Amino acid sequence: MAFQIVINLIVATLWMFLSESYTGPSFIAGYLFGALLLWLLRRYLPGRFYLRRVVSIFKLLLLFLKELVLSNIEMIKYIYSPKLDNEPGIFELPLDVTTDWEINMLANFISLTPGTLTVAVSNDNTKLYIHAMNIDNVEDEVQSIKSSFEKAIMEVTR
Repeated sequence: MAFQIVINLIVATLWMFLSESYTGPSFIAGYLFGALLLWLLRRYLPGRFYLRRVVSIFKLLLLFLKELVLSNIEMIKYIYSPKLDNEPGIFELPLDVTTDWEINMLANFISLTPGTLTVAVSNDNTKLYIHAMNIDNVEDEVQSIKSSFEKAIMEVTR
């Protein structure tokens, strides 16, 4: 991936020099031309096309922002409700992510959304223990995290 980024930046710089226009739009045009060139030659380059990972990172950030807004709305409802009928608790999340970086990123995304907090990681890095303000159904919570954050993190890192 780093090789493809460097090639794309070299093509963008060469485009600027060959067009004799040393401006930002000229560099962006060269960068887009380089990305198109890399996409056309992707069979001959090592690894997957790097802009797929950039799109996956963008999707992950959008997912985090969506979950952040939704969880903030839930916390506002919780705070302003006159009657508290919540079920706080700690549940166990079996992990599909394997590397320390992936586990750390998942734990941070969970902790940054209001209403949930990562408490601990098991010694063998296969389980994450999460405290939630309101747990209606543990299995639904586990599936929600697995289908959203964990899936998006694996798309970015693999």
